[in-house]
Amino acid sequence: MYTRKVGLIVRHNFKSCLCVRLKSDLPTKQPDNYYDPDAIHENPLERCKRFIKRDINEMWKKANDPFDQYEDDKIFPKTVDILIVGGGVIGSSIAYWLQNKCRDGLTIAVVEKDLSYAKASSVLSCGGIRQQFSLKENIELSQFSAEFLRDIKNYLTIPEQQPPEINFNPSGYLFLATENGVDTMLKNHQLQKELNANVELLSKDMMKTKFPWLNVDDIELGSLGTLNSGWFDPWSLLDALRNKAKSLGTYYVEGEVEDFGFKVDTSIMVEEDPNKEYEGINSVKVKLKDGETQQMVFGVCIVAAGAESGNIARMAKVGNGKGFLSTPLPIEPRKRFVYYYHAPKGPSMSPMVIDPSGTYFRPDSFDNHYICGKSPCDTEEPETVNLDVDHDFFEKEIWATLAHRVPAFEEAKVKSSWAGFYDYNWYDQNAVVGAHPSYFNLFFAAGFSGHGIQQAPAIGRAVMEMITESGYNTIDLSRLGFGRLIAEQPLYEKNIV
Repeated sequence: MYTRKVGLIVRHNFKSCLCVRLKSDLPTKQPDNYYDPDAIHENPLERCKRFIKRDINEMWKKANDPFDQYEDDKIFPKTVDILIVGGGVIGSSIAYWLQNKCRDGLTIAVVEKDLSYAKASSVLSCGGIRQQFSLKENIELSQFSAEFLRDIKNYLTIPEQQPPEINFNPSGYLFLATENGVDTMLKNHQLQKELNANVELLSKDMMKTKFPWLNVDDIELGSLGTLNSGWFDPWSLLDALRNKAKSLGTYYVEGEVEDFGFKVDTSIMVEEDPNKEYEGINSVKVKLKDGETQQMVFGVCIVAAGAESGNIARMAKVGNGKGFLSTPLPIEPRKRFVYYYHAPKGPSMSPMVIDPSGTYFRPDSFDNHYICGKSPCDTEEPETVNLDVDHDFFEKEIWATLAHRVPAFEEAKVKSSWAGFYDYNWYDQNAVVGAHPSYFNLFFAAGFSGHGIQQAPAIGRAVMEMITESGYNTIDLSRLGFGRLIAEQPLYEKNIV
């Protein structure tokens, strides 16, 4: 492992710089059991006062013209302080938080392969938000995101424009547990209450009274998320985050990252082999919409490309290199179907209901229309070559459960359907957020396994803190770092939908 000594100095009205620690200033070798690849303890501003400025300044000098004009009035920035790969809700949230904090002190570019977002996971999501998780980090992330959504006009309104509206519906989330699931629900509830989540437990009789249209004969306990639980319009959130980030100076480039550029840096020591030269990354090759290929030099790269993040990471040798680079970023696309149906006698109001089978449903309007879905078992995962919907899946795997749980849904008729991709973390179904230990300037924010849309505001703030403040100051996401993959310490979330 090499000692990663780099920081980002954030100033206003002039370019930021990256600074590295010279070999002569490295600390003594750590004990054999030392492992802390995700931690950077010293504030980069202080470090930059003490150490010389190097490579990033050279990068700026090499660029004859910082910006190339392409395709009418669009701008391609040839050199940037921060490159974000992926312009969905996670990438746009990171861009917003960074740009909002640093303003013109940073040059930030977002590379997104399709700015129409026609197939983006962000806009094809059901838009749910809840606090019923089994991990402290996931609860806290969704708690802040709920606060953000409620106060979104103060965060994302652009001067002289109409404030954003995401149509937040606080109708709640209801998890149902059979006798076999009671102990887990009780344990999760204890943690949720310790964190002041707005969640209450409902007995069978309480559910019969509160939701008389719901069949709970085989249900022993319910967990109802009240305040700050419900759903919202995912497209409106993405659009608001992107527009605000752009208004603050973020460049959005429509193109696809095809490869990383590598550079040997003799000033960084590889601790496991002091004679080995460190090879870092400092640029990407971007194929633009018109087919032209451009190079973009960056100081810091953040991979937030959703379901494609694993593929992007492999371009940087993550998963096909040596040492820490032999561990892959365990993220792949998983296709999920959503069905829009009508049930004329169904409940006019309902929370998002999660059946013990994994089937979920919620209202989609006030005229007895609903949406539903279910994650297939591992052996029946659909192919991800396209976004075609398996219409038989509803009849075979979902309809019987809906009719059993809500008798009025026996008359359910599917009106339409769609499919979207989860950025699925096959290792432990939790996000990977933080730095890669083999590079001083590569960060990840991906693998949310269906929770990205609801946690995006908090993730953006967390990554901003990590980049500009050298650590987490609000929600500690250290356990979600890449280090757990190397150390083979999975962090499982029990409440996956």
